[in-house]
Amino acid sequence: MARSTFPRDRFDDLPTESGRVGAHRAERPRLRGWIVFLWAAIATLVLIIAGIFAMLVVSGRISLGSDAAPSPTISAEPTTPAVVDTSYSVVVLNGTPDEGLAASVRDQIVAAGWSGDSVETGNSDSTDFADTTIYYRLESDEAAAEGLAQTIGGAQIAQSDFLQPTDDPNTPADESDVKRLIVVIGLDRAADQPSASPSS
Repeated sequence: MARSTFPRDRFDDLPTESGRVGAHRAERPRLRGWIVFLWAAIATLVLIIAGIFAMLVVSGRISLGSDAAPSPTISAEPTTPAVVDTSYSVVVLNGTPDEGLAASVRDQIVAAGWSGDSVETGNSDSTDFADTTIYYRLESDEAAAEGLAQTIGGAQIAQSDFLQPTDDPNTPADESDVKRLIVVIGLDRAADQPSASPSS
């Protein structure tokens, strides 16, 4: 078959080493810069998280092992040991509607060693006092208050100036030196009475 011939044109005389031929996309240096920045930011974040975690492990806030829980330290003696001190005078007030509770508690106190003259009885201003409470004035009186609470079969204790003696400037003696404990009987000792909040 005969070979067709065409007239020569400018495309027939191309140099042998013409470099790249055809369309090529130019590089995008800005896009490559953002990729590098993104990877650097991720690497920095990972290093920061690893550093924080390592610090928590070193400081003991995070435990990697299954350590046994430490047993609580139990002191051999209570912070304030109870002391039955009959040198204190005692005032027993009935804070319930039941009659005779103050006298009954007074008998318990006298039977424990207090003299009858040092234990007085009376009625509280309210009849809905919730829990039997012993009030003491000074921190040094706390042990005696604990001892009295145990003497009457259990009671709460609280530090307060409630009904504590004050000094009379018209007398030579200092009445505030008198050691006194105040017992307010609550509904927890009354018969068939629901518990209520202490009245102020």
